[in-house]
Amino acid sequence: MFLLWGKYIRKYYPRFVIFFLIGLAALVTVDFYQLKIPEIIGSLVTELSDNGTIDLQSQFFIETIIQVVIVAVVLFVGRILWRVSLFYASKRIEENLRKEMFLKAEQLDVTYYHNNKVGNIMSWATDDLEMLQEFLGWGSLMVIDGSFLTVLALVKMFQLNYSLAIIALVPILLIALAGALCEKHMSLRWRLRQESNDRLYDFSQESFTGIRVIKAFVKERQQIHNFRKLAEENRDANVRFTFVSVFFDVLIEIIIMLVASIIVGFGGWFVYATVTGSPINIFGTDIILHAGPLVTFQGYFFSLVWPMIALGQVITMFSKARTSYRRIANFLDLPIEIKDPENAVNKEITGDIRFNHFSFTYKEANKPALEDITLDIKKGELVGIVGGVGSGKSTLVNTLVHLYNVEKGQIYLDETDIMDLSNESIRNAFAMSPQDNFLFSGSIKENITFGDIDDERLSESLLNSDILKDLEGFEQKEETVIAENGATVSGGQKQRISLARAFYKDSPILVLDDVVSAVDLKTEKTILSNLRKARQGKTTIIVASRVSTVMGVDKVIVLNKGKLEAFGSPKELEKTSETFSRMVLLQKISAGKGDR
Repeated sequence: MFLLWGKYIRKYYPRFVIFFLIGLAALVTVDFYQLKIPEIIGSLVTELSDNGTIDLQSQFFIETIIQVVIVAVVLFVGRILWRVSLFYASKRIEENLRKEMFLKAEQLDVTYYHNNKVGNIMSWATDDLEMLQEFLGWGSLMVIDGSFLTVLALVKMFQLNYSLAIIALVPILLIALAGALCEKHMSLRWRLRQESNDRLYDFSQESFTGIRVIKAFVKERQQIHNFRKLAEENRDANVRFTFVSVFFDVLIEIIIMLVASIIVGFGGWFVYATVTGSPINIFGTDIILHAGPLVTFQGYFFSLVWPMIALGQVITMFSKARTSYRRIANFLDLPIEIKDPENAVNKEITGDIRFNHFSFTYKEANKPALEDITLDIKKGELVGIVGGVGSGKSTLVNTLVHLYNVEKGQIYLDETDIMDLSNESIRNAFAMSPQDNFLFSGSIKENITFGDIDDERLSESLLNSDILKDLEGFEQKEETVIAENGATVSGGQKQRISLARAFYKDSPILVLDDVVSAVDLKTEKTILSNLRKARQGKTTIIVASRVSTVMGVDKVIVLNKGKLEAFGSPKELEKTSETFSRMVLLQKISAGKGDR
């Protein structure tokens, strides 16, 4: 009953079965010796009843002390052994599942992250995984320990006195019935609680990421108010779940104490009747019970208290773990859109690119973002892409690096269809500085090299991206630690650090998506000059928002509302492209106003 058997978790059971078996053996041994304690106490009571005292020098007392020592040693060693075994296995399964989730998150395409919030994944990878680990560790303990201890105790209780043993069965049956009734209700409450957690995670993550916007628009009070509403909703969801869980626990405690009182009452009556010589007759059988066996029986019963409480807790835990597993499984079940085709081609790309009547439509869009694009980019060419807002410039380069799937026969790298190439071949061929220029929390050097440090190549990358003069102003130079997403550097510095990262990779094809929009014209001119020198013989594509960026390139792609308006040298396009000539004119007018 209490076993998670989904495909993402059952595959780990054979891998860690040895640890579960060791834990099982240790638990059974501990349970067996734990039931020696009531027997020892019962024998002491019997000795006192028969003789009125215990001789500390007697063989009986010495044997009793030896038994106590053996039981203590076995319990000590056994409890250490099952803790190490079960908790190690549960932690390793949690670790492997977390790694699997992380790899899945890496494989999901950008569309998923456009439509889903990161806070959800954070919640699944923390709260839900921890719940699974808790069930696999403590839950396994409760199921194994509770089952074996209950069976062993009941066998001994029936051997000692079947009448009282039948009474002791009552709480077990009642708890099982109550658990079956409460389990689905608790699963629902836990799911609602976790969904509330997701919303709280989402809001917190977005608020911290956008803290500068919140401060700039003086929206702190509004955010606090919104957070309070989500926090209260989360609190209420937790309270509702806790109410059901605690109610169940209290119900179990009441049942156990009531039955314990009945056993003491009936047991005392049986002992009194036996001592007075008029034993109680039940179903034609005289119940003979003395004080020692009664104490032993009570010890057996109170040994059942933990399994009965554990039964209630494991029902609650299983409800939570099953719900958490389903959330994790739903995430891991998501299809991988960007993946290698069967018989994927692995090859080293040199830099030739061909678009053959290429069209692309986003899943959620009603019309194509790009339509009927046909052009050739030769190895070693420096190519610019210009166009108005929403003309498809970023879409063109994003499909080129296979961030989205495209139709076969429309994009070729070195005359090989991009949909036939392995992702590794494509990603190795490209270095890219995207429009958002994301920087990680860490040093500037770490952001550029990702730990694969080549000092000479790093120096060249810093020089080519024209960031060296900025680093001189930092005390730690390239070792300067920056905040997440470059919050502690300027927009221009952020762009140039991202550009240095792309230079550092030194791939056959370099794609720069609007990477000089935040720098002045002088810095832009320096970067473009360095770019032409550093990238000789290698293909480079620059997406630009201002025409000055592409005036020195070999060819320019002009996009207009998703269509290819023109493709040629800048001088040619000034004569043949209306969009390009207008951009040049507007830049001259802007420069003239600036001069005045």
